[in-house]
Amino acid sequence: MKISQALSKLILKIAGWKVVVTLPAIDKSVICVAPHTSNWDFILGKLCYTSVGMTANFMIKKEWFNFPFNLIFGPMGGVPVERSKNNNLIDQIVTRFKTTKKFNIAITPEGTRKRNDKWKKGFYYIALKAEVPIQLAYIDYKDKVLSIEKLFTPTGDEKEDFKVINDYYKNVNARHPELFALNKID
Repeated sequence: MKISQALSKLILKIAGWKVVVTLPAIDKSVICVAPHTSNWDFILGKLCYTSVGMTANFMIKKEWFNFPFNLIFGPMGGVPVERSKNNNLIDQIVTRFKTTKKFNIAITPEGTRKRNDKWKKGFYYIALKAEVPIQLAYIDYKDKVLSIEKLFTPTGDEKEDFKVINDYYKNVNARHPELFALNKID
């Protein structure tokens, strides 16, 4: 066991968190992490994934890649995202999937810590175009559970797929419940 894995397990245990990961490690996936209502979500999510011996990249605002944070987030697997303009981010990430042997990337579909019932669907379209599954992950603050238990393969029927995704997250307790909303299906 690596030191980072053992340390992550210890930190979560001391803090009273339970990790429930029933999926085996896979080479390529998008990890959909919700709800996202607190900066603690990132820390807990990273600790969870590391505690089970897996590694994942993650999308983060480009602004966090200014010195000195770039020295932290780069080596941790951060992928900077320019949110102010359309820069074909989906295609960039799909290309990365197609050109690497192992790549898992965590994405918070809400795209913000504020209440948002119109989730950003990039995570879905990345998985669909790259032909990789989506690991559905959640952080439940009420029960203090970090979970990755469902592997979902998008079908291309967005409306039906988001019904499945919403159903998975409907009983999860966010750190700030008033800021969490399921994706509104049009």
